[in-house]
Amino acid sequence: MGTESVFEVVHAVLSAEPISVDQAIAAVESDTAGAVVSFSGVVRNHDGGKAVERLSYSAHPTAHQVMADVVAALVAEHAGDASLQPVRIWAAHRIGMLEIGDPALVCAVSAAHRGQAFAVCSELVDRIKEQVPIWKEQFFTDGTVEWVGAGE
Repeated sequence: MGTESVFEVVHAVLSAEPISVDQAIAAVESDTAGAVVSFSGVVRNHDGGKAVERLSYSAHPTAHQVMADVVAALVAEHAGDASLQPVRIWAAHRIGMLEIGDPALVCAVSAAHRGQAFAVCSELVDRIKEQVPIWKEQFFTDGTVEWVGAGE
């Protein structure tokens, strides 16, 4: 294996279908993983002091490729880390209409040790939210609607 970590991107997609943390965790678990760290960003019932009824996510046509590129860049930067054991990555962002409590962004990372798993998962979530061109349309219970742009 040499001196580099082996990163495996198990999944990095935008999904019109429901996504789950359980699915993500199961996909990255392995006999070499001493740590599995997961993140689920779920639709909450409030934003900025207003009650939210539901959300809709829209993606730019390039978003699928950007998602893949973001994960690839993260892998490239971490590939020289000390661990010789595989690091597995799973990430998905929903598009379309979501209800309160639905997972909108799910990520899971497995690694030999917790420090690396936490670091990679945290960075993965931040980069997806910052760089992937997805816009959120919030529908409030008072009938008003607000768009929130990518990178906010």
